[in-house]
Amino acid sequence: MYQNYSPVLILTIFALILIALPLVIQYLISPRQNKGGEKLIPYECGEIPEGSAWVKFNIRFYIIALIFIIFDVEVIFMFPWALVYKEFGLLGFIEMLLFISILLVGFFYVWKKGDLDWVKMEIRNPKGRYQHLSRRD
Repeated sequence: MYQNYSPVLILTIFALILIALPLVIQYLISPRQNKGGEKLIPYECGEIPEGSAWVKFNIRFYIIALIFIIFDVEVIFMFPWALVYKEFGLLGFIEMLLFISILLVGFFYVWKKGDLDWVKMEIRNPKGRYQHLSRRD
């Protein structure tokens, strides 16, 4: 009965060896230096860094990147559909129209919200509240 588990045991041992062997080899052949001074500089390529490594980026970089990824991934779903479009017939066409309409609703929401505008300005209106303006306003 235990003979049925011998391939699993052999593969488990082999996997553990493949994990441990590179770690042991790296530990044995890696140079051991005192890491201080220039080794602790965050930008190690011969140039002296200017300023801190903790630079504040505008959140707009991340928002636009996420929006691009979301819509890019959704558009990729259209390629397999296009290859088998004739097999689906009218039902497949209606489903894709629904899919595209959902994407367009999301796109117009992001556009109307102003997240696609690179520059947003905030001004204080007479009531003391902040109002977001974009370049097209």
